[in-house]
Amino acid sequence: MADGVLSFPLTSFRADGSLDPDGFRAHVAAQIATAPGAVFPACGTGEFFSLDEEEYRTVVSIAVAEAGGRVPVVAGIGYGWAQAARFARVAEDAGADALLVLPHYLVAAPQEGLVAQLEEIAARTRLPLIAYQRGQVAFTADSLRRIAAIPTVIGLKDGHSDLDRLQRLTLAAPEGFLFFNGAATAEIQARAYATVGVPAYSSAVHAFAPEIANAFFAALKRGDEGDVGTVEKLLRDFYVPLVELRDRVPGYAVSLVKAAARLRGRPVGSVRAPLTDPSAGDLADLRNLLIAGLDLVGASL
Repeated sequence: MADGVLSFPLTSFRADGSLDPDGFRAHVAAQIATAPGAVFPACGTGEFFSLDEEEYRTVVSIAVAEAGGRVPVVAGIGYGWAQAARFARVAEDAGADALLVLPHYLVAAPQEGLVAQLEEIAARTRLPLIAYQRGQVAFTADSLRRIAAIPTVIGLKDGHSDLDRLQRLTLAAPEGFLFFNGAATAEIQARAYATVGVPAYSSAVHAFAPEIANAFFAALKRGDEGDVGTVEKLLRDFYVPLVELRDRVPGYAVSLVKAAARLRGRPVGSVRAPLTDPSAGDLADLRNLLIAGLDLVGASL
């Protein structure tokens, strides 16, 4: 999965807020056509938190069908372990290859509880699990050793961007254990993550501008990072302004991505509450930034 950008497709909704299977099918097919390292349906960017079980089943099933075995499909699961296990069974029945365990709901928990959460889920599904530490979930090196000893726990996605902690975790992990950069707008910190042995990363930008995401990934892999290199130029002129725009309003990490996809004619619809669509002013700024970013890689809106 380190051989390409990791795709986190958006879940398509109709104008009335209902699931749009045809829209999602078109969107995920377009994502897979750009050869991502893997596709992660119904995760944070895909608004997992807003889906019921039947909608979730539809989304994962469509992703599996469109992937057709060409790339791994890693479905999101979450909440407490009992609900996570229910979603895991649905994903397993739908043909997913693995599961991303999103941070549990609401409460802070001690390390013993974080480990037990994964143990309980692993006991109820045969699918490989990738733990996601973000928000209230942060593993110590000792806990990492314990979850890595669970036979089906194969990796960790990190969203804290604490490179000191992350380096300790990578050193504590057994050989072959997977690590992923799951920071918001992961490209901003991709070089830093790579220095501690974590080159693979998810890309929200890939959901609306795979041309930009893939150009950045290719340049980073080449080591193109001079003063006028592709990596530096994309960071300075596209990714940093995008983060500044994203940080204006809570929830823009998803709703801004969805708005950008709509600007490109993608059939993804609006976000579901409690998220809100961008304001007219922010949407205009997003359009201008998107045009500029696409121009940097020789593409157009």
